Amino acid sequence: MKDIDPRTLSADDWDELHFPRPEENDFDRVVEAAISRRGFLGGVLAFGSGAAAMGAGLLGSTSAQAAEASRFAFTPIPAQTDGTVHVPEGYSWKILMRWGDPLFSDADGYDVTEGGPVKSSDRIFGENTDGMETFSFRGHQLIAINHEYPNRKINLPAAQEGTPASADDVLKLQNLQGVTVMEITEGLDGWTVVKDSPFNRRIHHNTPMKIVGPAAGHDLLKTEADPTGTSSLGTMNNCGSGKTPWGTYLTCEENFNGYFGSSDENASYDQKVADGMKRYGLKAESWNGYELFDPRFDTSKNPNEPHRTGWIVEIDPTKPDSTPIKHSGLGRFKHENAEVVLAPDSRVVVYMGDDERGEYLYRFVSNDPFVPGNPTEGLLNDGTLYVAKFNDDQTGEWLALTPETTGMEAADIAIFTRMAASAVGGTTMDRPEWVATNPVSAEAYCCLTNNKNRGVKPNAGGDDTSANGPNPRNENRYGQIVRWRPADEDHAADGFDWDLYVTAGNPTVHQDDRAGSPNVNEGNLFNSPDGMAIDSTGLVWIQTDGNDDNEGDFAGNGNNQMLAGDPVTGEIARFMTGPNGCEVTGLAWSADKRTAFVGIQHPGSNWPDGGTPRSAIITIKRDDNGQIG
Repeated sequence: MKDIDPRTLSADDWDELHFPRPEENDFDRVVEAAISRRGFLGGVLAFGSGAAAMGAGLLGSTSAQAAEASRFAFTPIPAQTDGTVHVPEGYSWKILMRWGDPLFSDADGYDVTEGGPVKSSDRIFGENTDGMETFSFRGHQLIAINHEYPNRKINLPAAQEGTPASADDVLKLQNLQGVTVMEITEGLDGWTVVKDSPFNRRIHHNTPMKIVGPAAGHDLLKTEADPTGTSSLGTMNNCGSGKTPWGTYLTCEENFNGYFGSSDENASYDQKVADGMKRYGLKAESWNGYELFDPRFDTSKNPNEPHRTGWIVEIDPTKPDSTPIKHSGLGRFKHENAEVVLAPDSRVVVYMGDDERGEYLYRFVSNDPFVPGNPTEGLLNDGTLYVAKFNDDQTGEWLALTPETTGMEAADIAIFTRMAASAVGGTTMDRPEWVATNPVSAEAYCCLTNNKNRGVKPNAGGDDTSANGPNPRNENRYGQIVRWRPADEDHAADGFDWDLYVTAGNPTVHQDDRAGSPNVNEGNLFNSPDGMAIDSTGLVWIQTDGNDDNEGDFAGNGNNQMLAGDPVTGEIARFMTGPNGCEVTGLAWSADKRTAFVGIQHPGSNWPDGGTPRSAIITIKRDDNGQIG
């Protein structure tokens, strides 16, 4: 294992290499129980190691509704395995922006051999796009886009094979990540970026940030550079996103642990800090090699620096000089996205997933309501954080994370949220990623991407990961989407009912629980649901980040893709496929709902230009200019 270069690994594999979980073979704890509390189109719902939970209409659908005509305004497309994008007949796609394209006239753009110079690396479109949101402001169309992580082998000079060799190399990588805010406009030839717009902005690993909420000023956030514990530099590993009712952008810090290393493998730490490093997956050797040239990322010198990452960051896209804000009230973990919805009394509810095997699904509820025109300071910090508890009878509850329930101080709950969730007995989940709420029905969905450790190993905190209600399959390679409906149609209520909207699988290969739910068939095979959004009509758009080798368990899946789902009938249809090797991630719509903006991350082919692969944002439109979102 020592011969493996950690900087060639994915974030998940980096964690597995350094933090292998103790083997656990007690499968007798998996309880098999047929549940008929709610019917599934005339069938039953089953849990346990031998049966996958079947969904598609359990929260109100009927056989009659399932027989209705499809609401999809497209003909589903087949799986693809080639190196380009495919959309249905009657639709077209176009490149909007690629890694390396300049946002300003004075910026040097993409360079195939050097990946562009350091001096302008913070003035070009960043690498590996992910979550995004659109905004309309005084006649301007703006889009904010995450840049999750670098592709070092193409971002740095080719001779270095992705290994930083200087402080300048590290600075370039730091500049290529974070967030882009840019103005876009639509003309006769489609959408383009407004170069030199006053709204254009790059936010990266060295951008000044403000820390607010219950952890602000705590000793664990203080460093030599910031003895107040209320300001920090940069946002990193920006995965999913969110949008507030008051028009700001939320970017979510996910696999932050891999950015930190130590120049002293024998360094000693305060016990609380050491316990946190173990639970959050920090190691002496980092993923990107920052600590070799930037002491801020050397935990032997700055043990508190990792506590200043792993947050949700609020950015005002309409104010390019504003300071981004890290909201500690929303907890610290590997944030996927932040789905914001208002309760009936206008309190702010934020749903969040912690994207690691066996971690948790969270919710934040503000104390005060959102009132348009009133100050919004405090709405994302003054409130209560909860963890989800799913019961096998298809009920659930939100467990409050407070000093009384956890035995932890409020600041510690914010900084070590995982420990707080373990303390109250939340339900361990199969990598909870994007959460989406339905604008036409009081319900929410979460992509549970996959979990090869389900029923095999505990999570990093030693919590039980036996198969359970929403995570019913051991060694889950395909993933599923859980759906819940809050009590009294109130997202701030503590109780909810739940089902599984879909369990991905492959019925062409398997006849057991790996076949998936009945709404999965040979024509819509997919695995590892990741990104998700629900459009204004209530259709669920599902994006995948899974195995695309098209062999064995994944035969017929093709490349990663985007599908549309009807929550009423359970029908799911493939709308788009990406080039081989890519993840399809990030989805936002233009103000008139006639354009979908979609991210293509880390394409493995020579897409889109026939040369070095470049992550990019594409636009998708109907040829008749009709609405698609």
